[in-house]
Amino acid sequence: MGEAAGTPSDRTPHVEDLGGGLYAYIQPDGSWFINNTGLLVGRRGAVAVDSCSTERRTRAFVDTAHDLAGGPVHTLVNTHSHPDHVAGNGWFPGATIVAHERTRAEILAAGPLPLDLLFEPVEWGELPPAPPFLTYTEGVTLWVDDLRCEITHVGSPAHTTNDSIVWVPERSVLYTGDLLFQGGTPFLLSGSVAGAIEVLEDVVAPLGATTIVPGHGPVCGPELIGVTVGYLRFVQDLARRGVEAGLSPLEAAHETDLGEYAAWSETERIVGNLHRAYAEIGGAERGAPLDLGAAFGDMIAYNGGRPLHCRA
Repeated sequence: MGEAAGTPSDRTPHVEDLGGGLYAYIQPDGSWFINNTGLLVGRRGAVAVDSCSTERRTRAFVDTAHDLAGGPVHTLVNTHSHPDHVAGNGWFPGATIVAHERTRAEILAAGPLPLDLLFEPVEWGELPPAPPFLTYTEGVTLWVDDLRCEITHVGSPAHTTNDSIVWVPERSVLYTGDLLFQGGTPFLLSGSVAGAIEVLEDVVAPLGATTIVPGHGPVCGPELIGVTVGYLRFVQDLARRGVEAGLSPLEAAHETDLGEYAAWSETERIVGNLHRAYAEIGGAERGAPLDLGAAFGDMIAYNGGRPLHCRA
């Protein structure tokens, strides 16, 4: 994943059969706005986990779902409110759209986003708004024929303020949304670094999933949980040292060696993550609003003043 994955063929979305009617729809290279989705197929149709960021990508996913299920998706679960996972909701006509109540609230409050000022040009297409209209506070059980699927709000701000997971205990398959990135840098600007560590260690890891579909990047196993926690603790340590030295998040990022994490894509996210970690050191509540314009401006500065790379 990353800059090395550069040819059209290795960026073509593909389906991975996880067994028993469960599928991962993987969109390489998993960088900005190129997310994974999921499908759970039964005799009565299909459940989708998340939509995509553009009309073109979402319509391709809808067509794939129709081919696998032999009919349309009847239920769409959103794992969180970020646009790469919800912007395409409107291309699932007739589907019941399910999410945490705060996911709905965040989508409705977001309004138009200045994406074209922050990222390289993208053909977003037509994206009719379609927020979730069936919501829960803690979780809900979804049945695909006789297969129990547990949709659970993780209990704390982590990647966002409203993350949920989809856990299929009988198959030991877990759809994590953006709690996990495989090969890409985690992003906690709108959530919590401390909360993400807590959620991964206390909620995600104890499930004992053998197959994990991360929000971005290849399907993996539980080893990614520890790797991600290691990065988040690295961010916390860097933030503590930066605050003690009187450095801004951007200055601290410029002065640090990312080491093993330098090979991950979207390295500029270190700056956004430091903005969140600095706020938490200063006493801000998990998920408290930050100046997103300032944080993204610093990420662009870290990127040499160029808009952030986006292949969506």
